Amino acid sequence: MHIVLIGGGTGGHIFPLVAVAKKIRETDNQADFLYLGPKGDLEKKVMEENTINSKYVMSGKARRYFSFANIVDVFKIPIGIVQSLWHLLWFMPDVIFSKGGYASVPIVIVAWIYRIPVLTHESDSIPGIANRIVGKFSKRIAVSYPRAKRYFVESKTFLTGNPVREDIVMGSKESCLQKFNLTESRPIILVLGGSQGAQKINEAIANALDEILKVAQVIHQTGEKNYKTAIHQSRLAGVKEGRRGYYPVPFLELDDLKDAFAGADIVISRAGANSISEIAANKKPAILIPLATAANNHQKMNAYALSEEGGAIVLEESNLGRHILLQKINKIFQDEDLRKNLSNNIAKFYHSDASEKIAKGLLELVN
Repeated sequence: MHIVLIGGGTGGHIFPLVAVAKKIRETDNQADFLYLGPKGDLEKKVMEENTINSKYVMSGKARRYFSFANIVDVFKIPIGIVQSLWHLLWFMPDVIFSKGGYASVPIVIVAWIYRIPVLTHESDSIPGIANRIVGKFSKRIAVSYPRAKRYFVESKTFLTGNPVREDIVMGSKESCLQKFNLTESRPIILVLGGSQGAQKINEAIANALDEILKVAQVIHQTGEKNYKTAIHQSRLAGVKEGRRGYYPVPFLELDDLKDAFAGADIVISRAGANSISEIAANKKPAILIPLATAANNHQKMNAYALSEEGGAIVLEESNLGRHILLQKINKIFQDEDLRKNLSNNIAKFYHSDASEKIAKGLLELVN
């Protein structure tokens, strides 16, 4: 069986593709996978680690603000369609699993021309423009939030939740303490800005770091591009990396991330669907800081969908000051009932069988 995986740009697109591929391999170890999408270091690394061949396709991104890149990207779309015509003709898959996003549009259009069935997954509570387009060409659409169903043809849509890497819940607190040189004497805060980091969150942590370290230790994923800046900012705050319980790192690989989750008492994170699902899988109290510039405000909608169910505390970027951040952190640490409720309620957003449901849906399209 030949299966094409489409997505890319962020870990939120890449990791679910791999989770579903692993689930299919459990029942068919001869399944042949090909990844199609934008060329990036994360895409290349993750696919190689999971022995999935890759081919790269140009795709244009529609930005909601003026940028000369919008003009350039208009010409990338037809190039991407031509590349997709060639790659799909050469591989000729039985089915395609699309994680959606702008990278998927030219490939799904070509799949429709070739009459190759497509299953698209929408991870957010409100789909972006790309997925609304892709959904029209897809045979089936899996969604993570019930409210997303209203944007697609009802007969094609089914609820699965968001697939996450199974290993993400297999961490060890003991390993966490050893890896990050931390102690059991103070609680641990895990700070995540998504796979690429978040400069706004980094700045907020640096501004409050001296006070945070009085009550907790911090594991801080800064993002590769922002790491040196985050180090500089923490030193300006009087805190050197690796000292006083502050451990910044550019990117947390799976083995380190699962241990960081196991050791964490609070998670401060963006509100991307994949990040939320991994926090939910580990049942951690969370402060979610949605990306203000996210398309369709999808991170804000994701965060408030949790907040309405008592599953997270939401702090918007416009309110991301030193005092309010410290207030939210202290509130969680000081209120045991709140911690328990946040843990129990966010766990409802973890669907342990999401990968299995999507894998089954793909196989049904083949049969």
